[in-house]
Amino acid sequence: MSSEDAFHALLAQNKSFASTTQSKNPDLLTKCAQGQSPSTLWLGCSDSRCPETTLLAAQPGDIFVHRNIANVITPHDLSSQSVIYYAVNYLKVQHVVVAGHTSCGGVAAALGNGVVGGTMDAWLMPVRELRSKLLDEGAFEGKDDKAKAVLLVEANVKRGVEVVRRNAEVLRAMEERGVKVHGVVYDVGTGELRELETGEEEEGLKKRLENFKLG
Repeated sequence: MSSEDAFHALLAQNKSFASTTQSKNPDLLTKCAQGQSPSTLWLGCSDSRCPETTLLAAQPGDIFVHRNIANVITPHDLSSQSVIYYAVNYLKVQHVVVAGHTSCGGVAAALGNGVVGGTMDAWLMPVRELRSKLLDEGAFEGKDDKAKAVLLVEANVKRGVEVVRRNAEVLRAMEERGVKVHGVVYDVGTGELRELETGEEEEGLKKRLENFKLG
């Protein structure tokens, strides 16, 4: 199939989606047109194999989304930070999910020392820094490449959770209305999500409120 044919196939599939949705759930799209009130913000990877609405068996309007290469979350990225601000302050989401996945191309690149090119090498630097930390800790010893990649995916998710939990707006929402921040890894080979242990003691939350809450 040519690229032009592939695009027109997508347009045809959209018409099928609209027709089927109107038939099976006639109120859904009308409700979406009136506004959104998603319960969850999903911070994931741009990978085409990880469509959050599909893998969560969710509906349009359920999930507010930000995706980028290798689900890199830093306090300096205006795009992700703007999405977090809007989701927490205006949409009043109750859950923020940082999602990594197996077979991640960005993580695979960060594990190597090759030049990716363009802006990618700068973008992946936080993941490469995590690789360096894992190497220093001896976490990769005796591990094959697949196991190393999984460890780096998990570390990247946990770091993203930490960054989100240090966000002043998220901290305020956690304190005032119990917003939860989660870390998960999606297995592209099984279709299943695995939640990571990212909990903290009450003392940890108090310290973060002390250090990072503004206003």
